[in-house]
Amino acid sequence: MNIHEAIRTRRSIGKVTQEPIDKAVIERILEAGIYAPNHRLTEPWRFFVLRGDGRKQLGDALARIALAGEADPSSPENEIKAESAKKKAFRAPVIIAVAVSPAERHDIIELEEYGAVNAAIQNMLLTIHALGLGAVWRSGEPCYHPLMNESFGLRPQDKMLGFIYLGVPDMAPPQAKRAAAELKTTWIDD
Repeated sequence: MNIHEAIRTRRSIGKVTQEPIDKAVIERILEAGIYAPNHRLTEPWRFFVLRGDGRKQLGDALARIALAGEADPSSPENEIKAESAKKKAFRAPVIIAVAVSPAERHDIIELEEYGAVNAAIQNMLLTIHALGLGAVWRSGEPCYHPLMNESFGLRPQDKMLGFIYLGVPDMAPPQAKRAAAELKTTWIDD
């Protein structure tokens, strides 16, 4: 698949089978991530590959975050809430958690570190698609919660930027819905 075709046809695949994904395939996906552009070659990405029982680490973090601030975490309602949060970690046979770990240097702009990790995620998603696999990049409030950092041994200045749920597709890809580039483009020639 050429790169243009991969970009135009890649879609989030939120439903995958539980068929295992070979470690060599996962390593190929990770390698695509590390070739993302990054200012001053800081390589600010951190990857955590969760498979099998390793997915419990994410499930436990999601449950802790779901119950954070609850007056009675052990209430029947909150136990259901925690179990529901835990189950999210088992939607795919492989989850690649991706975090940014910004370099602590005066010549580094932190926002550029985030951009580099987002580019790494896109490289990985395109590679997953080109390999005929399916994935969805999930993020949201739980990613940025301090308990998520604690669960993955991240520093306070680090951030989990999302989870790539990876597997064999169990759904048809949705149709692309994008505005034409010309509607989002201003040409400045002179």
